Amino acid sequence: MTTTPTNLALDLGRSLVEPALRDAVRHCLCPELARVTAYHHGWTDAAGRPAEGRGGKLVRPALALLSARAASFTAADGVPAAVAVELVHNFSLLHDDIMDGDTVRRGRATAWTVFGAPQAILGGDALLAAATTVLLDTRRVGAASATRSLIAATQRMISGQAADMDFEQRDDVTVAECLRMAGDKTGALLACACALGAELVGGDVALVQRLAAFGEHIGLAFQLVDDLLGIWGDPEHTGKETGADIRARKKSLPVVAALNAAQSDELHALYHGPEPFTEADVRRITDLVERGGGRDWAQEEAARMTAAAEECLAGAGIADAVHGEFRDVAALILGRRS
Repeated sequence: MTTTPTNLALDLGRSLVEPALRDAVRHCLCPELARVTAYHHGWTDAAGRPAEGRGGKLVRPALALLSARAASFTAADGVPAAVAVELVHNFSLLHDDIMDGDTVRRGRATAWTVFGAPQAILGGDALLAAATTVLLDTRRVGAASATRSLIAATQRMISGQAADMDFEQRDDVTVAECLRMAGDKTGALLACACALGAELVGGDVALVQRLAAFGEHIGLAFQLVDDLLGIWGDPEHTGKETGADIRARKKSLPVVAALNAAQSDELHALYHGPEPFTEADVRRITDLVERGGGRDWAQEEAARMTAAAEECLAGAGIADAVHGEFRDVAALILGRRS
């Protein structure tokens, strides 16, 4: 992606989607859980008073709106798809914060630390149910098909999360397994977002498939870039210490690639050892991952995925303006640089 990202698609997404997103939370959730999720989205404080919290960028909704436009409909026609995919995304964030023990999101205390884990879990569950309600209530020609696609993407995302957790207990994870996990955990919902608006309005099947493939490749490229930054990223840009993923012993893609390619037993012994890492260990492991080809492989794979995404989009036969905005949003997704 060589274009400079703009905010046009994101700005349009925010103006169209956020009011509908608030309506969905208000009308589909009981008051207790609406309060939890409104706080999570940054709309209110813990007491339910309006707040100026910083919400997400609404990248996935922007992609859903673009996919409706790709099918020659208006962005407004894609709003239910955009809302649905954002509800699923936030379902996953509420649960992820609990599983990871994260106490801060977007500069505020995470919902589970404020309302308790049970309420946050139920809030996530309620958002997932609301997502299907929003799609089915549209009565659009593609409502049933779009709902099935969203559920399938959600199932893949959950499967990817389960695999990621399983990897923490294993020392024999293969590159193929790690790529499949990343595709499920990160690529599935992005693929769904890129196609859901078109599917909802009854777009051509071949177009829907092309857009989904574009999103899948962008999702994998994003995960590869994110994993590179988790080891070699500049803390001023990432907000994390250099080598943060090494300290956490994550089975990230560069690490798994190096572990599977390394000729020396040193990387295996260090990474799978029982003792906490010292700073010297982190530096040595980082060096071994690079020497083992993990960094180069991840960079090359990210470039390959980005090129594959470009090819999918080029073959979709969509209007130049929409094509350009898809590329701009993708460039924004991939724009974190070390």
